[in-house]
Amino acid sequence: MKPTEMREILAKREIQLTKSLGQNFLHDANQLQKIVGAAELTEADKVLEIGPGLGPLTKLLLENAGEVLAIEMDRRLVEFLRERFNVGQASSLSQIEKQKSEAGKMPVLHLFHDDALEFLRREPRDWSDWKLVANLPYSVASPILVELAAGIRAPKMIVATLQLEVAKRLMAQADDDDYGILTLLVQLDFEPKSFFRIPPECFFPSPDVDSACVILERRAQPLLPENLRASFMKIVKRAFSQRRKMMLKLLKQDWAADKLASAFAELSISPQERAEKLSLEQFVALTEKLFCTPPPAAGNKPD
Repeated sequence: MKPTEMREILAKREIQLTKSLGQNFLHDANQLQKIVGAAELTEADKVLEIGPGLGPLTKLLLENAGEVLAIEMDRRLVEFLRERFNVGQASSLSQIEKQKSEAGKMPVLHLFHDDALEFLRREPRDWSDWKLVANLPYSVASPILVELAAGIRAPKMIVATLQLEVAKRLMAQADDDDYGILTLLVQLDFEPKSFFRIPPECFFPSPDVDSACVILERRAQPLLPENLRASFMKIVKRAFSQRRKMMLKLLKQDWAADKLASAFAELSISPQERAEKLSLEQFVALTEKLFCTPPPAAGNKPD
């Protein structure tokens, strides 16, 4: 879909794009094909798309995957997508199985008119057999990724277009300038594989920022059990609450000094270290030290 086609559709339907919703539509055919190629789709794949817009990526997803669930916040665009792909609007997840049975072996599109972040929080489900492939709305890309990427129900792969600065955070390693809370919350469950830049002129309208597509794969084995995830998040957020301060001092707001000193010593972490210097593995180990109580020794069981 070329920019001229996009202009004509929007003008015909009297749709004014809203900057606050991050409505910058990717139109470049080469970049769209590159995104789909990075997702390594087959007919057996189920794909979650957030922010389909006018549907150029949706079309390719339907050509390469067996099932697509698309969530669009703009009602006007939902109406256009329903007409373009000749599909009814899904109102609940329970309708999906019915639509699949009616479609037979044909690729099926489930279209939801909803706020994606609210949808994910309101209707938690197992996405572990799905792939996220999307040009994410830039204004909410980070919270969507954190919400979707957490735990055993996370998608098996994420291929997402977002702001270049956010992409760099997702790909960062300890001691990088972009390393921080978002890095750790997503990399706890996903391994960053690669990313590629997408020039502003590949979008309509062209955004004021540079963009990139990231490729993340879910870890084969979780680094932490589910019951320690909230604790990991608490440590990370406290440690990065003031980047230039020593993290030991920051963590003393929530944990006893002697317990912290013992954990730091056991893990060979300097008391003067700042959070940006610690690797993901060190944060995982620190979480385990602070929140895992060892079982009682033999012969000393509690009454």
